[in-house]
Amino acid sequence: MFIRFLRLGGWASHRHLLLLAFPMILANITTPLVGMVDTAVLGHMGKPSILAGSSIAALIFTQIIWICGFIRMSTTGQSAQALGAKDRDKVAQVFWQGFSLALIIGVMLFMVREGVLGTGLALASLSKDAASVAVDYFFVRSWSFPAALMNLTMVGWLIGQQQTRRVLLVQVVGNCVNVSLNFFFVYGLSLGVKGVATATVISEVLMCVCYLYSCGALMQWRKPQIAWFHQKGLNSVVSLNANMLLRNLVLQICIAFITLQGTRHGVVAVGINAILMQFFALIALGLDGIAYAVEALVGKAKGARSRVLFFKSISQGLFWSCIFAAVYAVTFSVFGISISKILTAHADILDGFKSYIWILILLPLLGHWCFLFDGVAVGLTRSKAMRDTLFLSFVFGFLPVWWLFQYKGNIALWIAMLVFVGFRGGSLAYVFYRDYVIRRHEI
Repeated sequence: MFIRFLRLGGWASHRHLLLLAFPMILANITTPLVGMVDTAVLGHMGKPSILAGSSIAALIFTQIIWICGFIRMSTTGQSAQALGAKDRDKVAQVFWQGFSLALIIGVMLFMVREGVLGTGLALASLSKDAASVAVDYFFVRSWSFPAALMNLTMVGWLIGQQQTRRVLLVQVVGNCVNVSLNFFFVYGLSLGVKGVATATVISEVLMCVCYLYSCGALMQWRKPQIAWFHQKGLNSVVSLNANMLLRNLVLQICIAFITLQGTRHGVVAVGINAILMQFFALIALGLDGIAYAVEALVGKAKGARSRVLFFKSISQGLFWSCIFAAVYAVTFSVFGISISKILTAHADILDGFKSYIWILILLPLLGHWCFLFDGVAVGLTRSKAMRDTLFLSFVFGFLPVWWLFQYKGNIALWIAMLVFVGFRGGSLAYVFYRDYVIRRHEI
């Protein structure tokens, strides 16, 4: 069994995994690029309060969508399993259940947008001018809550169906429209910050329409059935999504803890943390792509009840995840300082950042395990394992290590983060090895 686990298979299957991964990597890259364009447009409007207010409002919106990412993960696993089982009715059921859930949550978020924004602004402590800008931006952007969440669901469904190139195509079209409308609304119609938000809303709705057409065509326009929404049909869906929601909330608490604790160490520490978070986002671009491919392949193997495909998909994913992590580590060790100079020109921050290079090198080497085995858990729809291992990693990994090393200052947060991602990956790998290698559970 262990030899089977290590066997990587032929190049054809490696190629298939990479063909699934690279479109998602490219799709991931387009989103921060659009964010950079938004920032550039807003940053040239004159008053610093415009950029500050809109950035905080955009952050609040993005964090809410990120927390709701459980919709994407649960849909991916179920979609892939239905594909592997060659059950067309189940494929359609997964789509309509996820789509309906996303629509309901999106409408609810739109209805409580005032309370959401008020809470976010209370934590941000913005000036009066910046807060006014944040209100203008958020109230326009909030119209895209339903579309943004439905897009998450449909992206997850398409990944499960191994249609990552369709995701890339829609993302590129939507983001190009977003950038074009940005310039038109701001410089052509002089709509200011509301123009930037309106451009994003229109692009989200456009992508929603494109995704809906693409998904509908793939499932041959099967209509939803009432039986799919009875309590019996929804129990497993609700349980799965509830566990993943709790998992995302704990992860968000961890990230918020780093952000808030960093402010206690001064502006230099805040600047260093911001740069490290950008590097972490860069790491996620590549490792998430591999994880998405593993989600689809493992889910298909589970649906087909194929242990050979199951172990081969994991071993190949682990192989490429290690390659990506090593490339990141070598790149950061050689060019880490140079990249940081692109992100900031402040000498104090750059000087302080030099002592964090070793953190930067270890982050992908330890972090790729949690990305990879998160993908395995998503494909298996093992939401309870994802929830429990992340909670244990935070409570018995992150917090104790931060407490023990807090005398070192801000860097203690990143030492704790290294332990956190390592603990997450190791514990999920242990659960997988225990259940499917030692105990030989059915796939």
